[in-house]
Amino acid sequence: MPRIGVTGHVRLADGTAELVYAALSATLATHDGPLHGVTCLADGADQLFARAVAALGGTFEVVLPAADYRTVVDDRESFDDLLGKAIRVDYLPYARSDAAAYFAASDELLNRVDHLIAVWDGVASDVVSSTAHVVRTARDRGLPVTVIWPAGARRA
Repeated sequence: MPRIGVTGHVRLADGTAELVYAALSATLATHDGPLHGVTCLADGADQLFARAVAALGGTFEVVLPAADYRTVVDDRESFDDLLGKAIRVDYLPYARSDAAAYFAASDELLNRVDHLIAVWDGVASDVVSSTAHVVRTARDRGLPVTVIWPAGARRA
């Protein structure tokens, strides 16, 4: 069973979540056989990915960066709902959600997947917890990366 991970922008402009969800659903629907996702369940792209995987009858696991992660997400109700649907939840050994914890979570996610979907506008960044950095790291490791950024999508 292929293990598909996600990275992507957290802050999406009004109307963009619907575009991204549709694109994620269409992309994930092309995978043959059982669908299994790996996500850090961040706001934005990660949660949309988890919803799309579940809607397509797949399963997903969650890698949480730190013990306090729930306190930093914007939509705790959505986070809690999705966390309850995960077949596996792992917390990394960080007390606080910071750049080091985010980097470690992305690294762990990449260790667990065969393919990465990036909800990414293509803008480069040297920030180690950025979508651009995760995409670059995945490519450096030889992981296939599918970039999704639908027409009309914008970051908030």
